[in-house]
Amino acid sequence: MKYLLVGMGAALPLLIAGHATGQSSKPAPKTETSRVPRTPEGRPDLQGIWTNNFATPLERPRELAGKEFFTDEEAAAYEKMIRARPDSNGDVVSDTTVWWEKGKSIVSTRRTSLIIDPPDGRIPALTPEAQKKMAEIRAEARKHPNSGPEDFGLQSRCILWPAAGPLPMLPSPYNNNYQIYQTKDYVTIEIEMIHDARIIPLDGSPHLPPTVRLWMGDSRGHWEGDTLVVETTNFTDKTRFRGSDENLRLIEKFTRSAPDTLMYQFTLDDPTAFTKPWTGELPMLATPGPVYEFACHEGNEAIPNMLKIARQAEKQAKDKAEAEKVSPK
Repeated sequence: MKYLLVGMGAALPLLIAGHATGQSSKPAPKTETSRVPRTPEGRPDLQGIWTNNFATPLERPRELAGKEFFTDEEAAAYEKMIRARPDSNGDVVSDTTVWWEKGKSIVSTRRTSLIIDPPDGRIPALTPEAQKKMAEIRAEARKHPNSGPEDFGLQSRCILWPAAGPLPMLPSPYNNNYQIYQTKDYVTIEIEMIHDARIIPLDGSPHLPPTVRLWMGDSRGHWEGDTLVVETTNFTDKTRFRGSDENLRLIEKFTRSAPDTLMYQFTLDDPTAFTKPWTGELPMLATPGPVYEFACHEGNEAIPNMLKIARQAEKQAKDKAEAEKVSPK
């Protein structure tokens, strides 16, 4: 077994040598719906605090192509490696042991990626139009970096974080908790990251007209048996996830498969952005509370300081250029 360090210091196990012979069959699904608590209306009670703090990557590493599941032995070795790796870099400002709560285990299904469709576990390619649009966005950002608050991303401005959902709700470096409240007519998901709250009607009312666009889209829910299905549309053209655009249609499914497990499945359908829809799945686990306030808000103190630093850097570069004109080397 070999390992490769990738992305933000996270170590992903790349089972290069002989992984084809180590394929494992799909684990038998663990369903205990008879023990799941129910509401007075007979619906599964989804209420509680849930976490998705897992180390399983969204996309399957290319070195694991064709390997959908870890064997028990591989899963144990991966988790042992995760727990043993050093986290601290000695810098208190960016020390991951201080600021991050990285997952130390893989999902209970033993999947090698959260994406379950397409079968290769990878996000489908962007359409030519979407590729062109993303290139234009990046080029525009390079023209005037940090000129004003609007040049910073939604995360830096505390407007929206992808993990907050519905884009969809995926593991993040920290603040991976969600508290669900439920009545006969509504389900509300309170999100620890940037403290948003999704209020989802269950009354069958239609989506907002297409002229109305929201940061988190417009969500509508309904029950299909014991599964809550939530459809979200009406995103803005700035609410982008891996290249998605305002035409994104997100379908989420919540199934309480056991007293301590909420199975979460999501499908992104955006024909103008992706060449085909794609689906992911992960089990969210019950966790004790409370969910603490994440005091991040638009216009936070970091933005003015970041703009000041940008202006200082520009001044230093200008002064240096002027000095070189006067005293060329």
